[in-house]
Amino acid sequence: MLNHIVIMGRLTRDPELRHTQSGVAVASFRLAVDRDFQSRDGGDRQADFIDVVAWRQTGEFVSKYFAKGRMAVVSGRLQTREWTDKDNNRRTAYEIVADNVYFGDSKRDGDSSGSYQRAETGSYQSGGYGGAQQSRYQQPTGYQGYSSPVSGSDFAELTDDDGDLPF
Repeated sequence: MLNHIVIMGRLTRDPELRHTQSGVAVASFRLAVDRDFQSRDGGDRQADFIDVVAWRQTGEFVSKYFAKGRMAVVSGRLQTREWTDKDNNRRTAYEIVADNVYFGDSKRDGDSSGSYQRAETGSYQSGGYGGAQQSRYQQPTGYQGYSSPVSGSDFAELTDDDGDLPF
């Protein structure tokens, strides 16, 4: 049997990190995942709100680097939990147990604009979350670059073609 799910969405609140009695870290959070289609009346897209649980190092990673509004990609498995509430009603919860959590955006170091720069020989600039995004890469000084030996009109026919393929 296969139980694997991958979702991408934004955190609806900051992750909540707890520890079990034996000291195992567990983080819980909720993702708002947009549906691929709009409603029939042409309104806004609908979203599903999916609970996620991340254990051990993954949970600590999520609680340290993710916050409300941050885009996350979660890979894991779907799990159901059943219990009886205080009014003796049967309840069922559906949640994803995260195996891996990845960044889904380019936000760095608390920069609310979503942009960052790399302070090396080249620089990389990325736009924010909304509107048009611009990116540009500057070559390091003294960089010779690479030019392809074959450009658009540099093709030539082989003169000694015997019809045998070289592999």
